[in-house]
Amino acid sequence: MRDKRVLMSACLLGLGCRYDGTARGPISVPEGVCPVPVCPEQLGGLPTPRPSARLRGGDGRAVLQGKAKVVNVAGEDVTEAFLRGARGALALCRLLGIRKAILKERSPSCGVRRVWIGDELKEGRGVLAALLEQAGIEIVSSEDLGYET
Repeated sequence: MRDKRVLMSACLLGLGCRYDGTARGPISVPEGVCPVPVCPEQLGGLPTPRPSARLRGGDGRAVLQGKAKVVNVAGEDVTEAFLRGARGALALCRLLGIRKAILKERSPSCGVRRVWIGDELKEGRGVLAALLEQAGIEIVSSEDLGYET
């Protein structure tokens, strides 16, 4: 059986790329899946560790429309870095023919169903998840694989 390439949040694979330098895994990769790890925040040029960030004014869909932004705890607008990283991840998907992504829930980049908007955990997508959805790439929450965040 030929492996199927799937974009995966790098922190789920045990890479210490989260804002605080930690990982959120490793999770068990489904059989037949060839994971392609990506951290859109690092890809966008943000360092690790870095100040945590939250969405302001809406979820990732609203960020793509220019109606919301991403702000870190130091008050810095990091929206452009999040957009740059999401676009880079989408370019990687196109280059490698990736049609599916497994993403870390609750992340301002990768959240599939729930993200932090301001101080509340709300229904919505992160910036990368919203962009991949817009491009027709299937997105799967880490929680759908039994991984609680």
